[in-house]
Amino acid sequence: MENSTGLKSSLKTRHIVMLSLGGAIGSGLFLGSGKVIAQAGPSVLLSYVLAGLTLYVVMYGVGKMVIHQDDHKAGMAGVVAPFIGDHWAHFADWVYWATWMAVLIAEEAGVSTFLAMLIPGVPLWVFALVVAVLGTAINLWSVKAFAEMEYWLAFIKVAVILLLIALGIYLLVINDAHLGFVADSAQKVTTKSTAPSFAPNGFSGFLTSLLVVIFSFGGSELAAITVAETENPKVAIPRAIRGVLIRIISFYVIPIFLFLHLLPWSEVSNPDAASPFATIFARVGIPHADKIVLVIIVIAIFSAVNSAIYATSRSLYSRIQGSSTYVGKKLGKLSKNQVPTNAILVSSFVLFIGVLLSAVLGDGFWQFVAGSISFTISIVWILLLVAALVLYFKHKEVTNWFVKLATLVVLIALSLVFIMQIITNPWTLSVFALVICLLSYFSYRKKKA
Repeated sequence: MENSTGLKSSLKTRHIVMLSLGGAIGSGLFLGSGKVIAQAGPSVLLSYVLAGLTLYVVMYGVGKMVIHQDDHKAGMAGVVAPFIGDHWAHFADWVYWATWMAVLIAEEAGVSTFLAMLIPGVPLWVFALVVAVLGTAINLWSVKAFAEMEYWLAFIKVAVILLLIALGIYLLVINDAHLGFVADSAQKVTTKSTAPSFAPNGFSGFLTSLLVVIFSFGGSELAAITVAETENPKVAIPRAIRGVLIRIISFYVIPIFLFLHLLPWSEVSNPDAASPFATIFARVGIPHADKIVLVIIVIAIFSAVNSAIYATSRSLYSRIQGSSTYVGKKLGKLSKNQVPTNAILVSSFVLFIGVLLSAVLGDGFWQFVAGSISFTISIVWILLLVAALVLYFKHKEVTNWFVKLATLVVLIALSLVFIMQIITNPWTLSVFALVICLLSYFSYRKKKA
């Protein structure tokens, strides 16, 4: 089946569910959860719940916009253009493209670093080259090949989380203090670690964790740009969104709850400690737990790279399809498997630049690029909320007053979060994000009839 955009409608509900999970469940949970707990203490649970509710409101709006449209076009613009106009839709597509380009660079560096831990002695650029070639090849083959690969990568991550949840619940049932006490070889249990207050670092610690958690959920909105390649999108995407939301909140909140109850606070709150996953797996006797978790982290990050190539290529294709220019025609070319080959190559080219940069510039550049992601993803979420509100107020039958009010509240909250980002982040990051926004906005040219 081929739709009006020329892209092949191959994605099923299960693909979209796992694609969104793959974007939202990454190294932030497997590796960075200990650091977030250190910032906020037990109040981090509230951070995850609030971030989950925010995500729900954003994605509920995406589902309603998809259902309300009959003509589904590629990219983020294809979802929001009927509600906020072509100019702002163009802006949304390019900002989203910039977001995932930053993700590509940052995650490539991450997966190379962790591969080097597993296989020491090999230069980082070699791993970066392997990641670049593999990610590009998967996306070039076909959208179905990409979706199947992403499905199984995400499936592995989900399986590990479910294993942790099962082990954690078992430990709580047999002995609530099993890992919450400091054990040694001579005694089964000695003294219990001191529990912290609900928010040991005060409101500022809670707020910092909330900012981190909100944007760790970034990637869930990837479901929006699959609309042109999804079988029966009016049914598949809303169904996938509902499934994703429940899973994401569960897969974050339940493990964090277990970490707080099963691990000594001195270990959970130590930002330099091993992954909480590795700690629990090791303490229940799983051999080579640290290596196993490293492998899972590599899978999680490569999954993000894979998704980023898809997101950037489809956003680029959305912007240039129908163009009469030479460059536009070239970038809009589809392969026999109906994938935008040249758009994929252009978007993934940054990975090969990363191969060179990884050997020259070091960690500082990666950290700078990664920091810019939170700016751009917050802008995209704000635009999705604005588009949803336009739909709700133009077509009152779409939803009720409570959803409208909740969407407005979340929009105001995210706008305040964005202002706080500008205030708290280094000015260089703010300037970098501003340049991206200006280029995205003023590059718009109205298409001739």
